[in-house]
Amino acid sequence: MKPVKTITSVLLMGALLIALPGCMKQEGPAEKVGKSLDETAESVGDHVEDAGEAVQDAASGDNR
Repeated sequence: MKPVKTITSVLLMGALLIALPGCMKQEGPAEKVGKSLDETAESVGDHVEDAGEAVQDAASGDNR
């Protein structure tokens, strides 16, 4: 009876290993573009903030 349980366990584990990667969410092209746009917008916002600080420093006479 033990070999039957072993074979059943191995088959069950094999089925899970094959099935689980299929459950993972894969990004489509629109999601990839959306993430890229979000990162770009965040980067632009950081640069605008840095430029604003530079203008304030220049207006107050501070030099870095």
